[in-house]
Amino acid sequence: MSSRLFQGIVHQMRDAIDRTIGVVDETSVIVACSELGRIGEVDDSLTPDALASTGTFVVGGYTYKSFGNQPRPEYAVFVSGTDPDAGRYASLLAISLNSIKQYYDEKYDRSNFIKNVILDNILPGDIYLKARELRFNTDVSRVCILIRVLNKTDVSAYDVIQNLFPDKNKDFVININETDIALVKEIRPGIEPKDLDKLANSIVDTLSSEFYTHCVVGIGTIVSSIKDLAHSFKEAQIALEVGKVFDTERSIVSYDHLGIARLIYQLPTTLCEAFLKEVFKKGSIDSLDHETLFTIQRFFENNLNVSETSRKLFVHRNTLVYRLEKIKKITGLDLRQFEDAIVFKVALMVKKYLNSNPAKY
Repeated sequence: MSSRLFQGIVHQMRDAIDRTIGVVDETSVIVACSELGRIGEVDDSLTPDALASTGTFVVGGYTYKSFGNQPRPEYAVFVSGTDPDAGRYASLLAISLNSIKQYYDEKYDRSNFIKNVILDNILPGDIYLKARELRFNTDVSRVCILIRVLNKTDVSAYDVIQNLFPDKNKDFVININETDIALVKEIRPGIEPKDLDKLANSIVDTLSSEFYTHCVVGIGTIVSSIKDLAHSFKEAQIALEVGKVFDTERSIVSYDHLGIARLIYQLPTTLCEAFLKEVFKKGSIDSLDHETLFTIQRFFENNLNVSETSRKLFVHRNTLVYRLEKIKKITGLDLRQFEDAIVFKVALMVKKYLNSNPAKY
């Protein structure tokens, strides 16, 4: 990264200085130069002791000035000539290149730091020490948003999301794996869950409408402490997994709005199987055909209202009553009774969970 960065600056400075200029690393290899053919050459005239010098020094008709963030300088800038102007050019270039390198290194380290925090790869006691070292603001609220790309396209979703959130000091876009991208977003006071949903919608819409990339988004909870970012990230992961099981039609799932699905998702499969056996003593839920299950779904959506459900299904009221009686006969549960309806609704969700083949237990 540093070599490309240095070459860009050297290229811009070449005409202004009108001399041969470049940068060597601590092994005396030329990593950037206004004469492109010299990149990669080893300057044998330089010694480690010379590169360790804190002032300007002259070797072989070139003026050098070392720079870097380590106790022992990592790089040295060189300018052709041994006159006072060459010394001034070398000093100015060293200051400029060192400042730019420090800025980019800090930015890169911050992204790595955040990635290690959300993936729980850093000890809690080291988080605040590293944050202080990087001058990272720990006193603001943040949230983890996980974007999962569902189809492969020529467009890099990572680049698109980075462009959507250009403030690299407040928002961090991190590649987790081939399909998952994490966004750690700084949150202003007064932000509500609906605002996060709008933000997630803008990501989904941009990727879908402009780049034909389909994705789903999981939103964790807002945290005020940097050490809790890992929890927010795990919550975003759970939101996506739960949504994949219980609500496949939604592209945005918030951990705060999972409801009973969150509880079911955390249950052992053995307990779920025992629950289904207890509820359906009379007959298995598998004995219900697709049409019957569709009727049940519409009945729940219309708040157990027989008349409204029959109207939405375009069937006679007596036909719907007959179907409900049939369900009662098969399962032993009368869906017109609130308690039985609750049990049946939960049972359907448990069955869907088991069909998803959870491998946690």
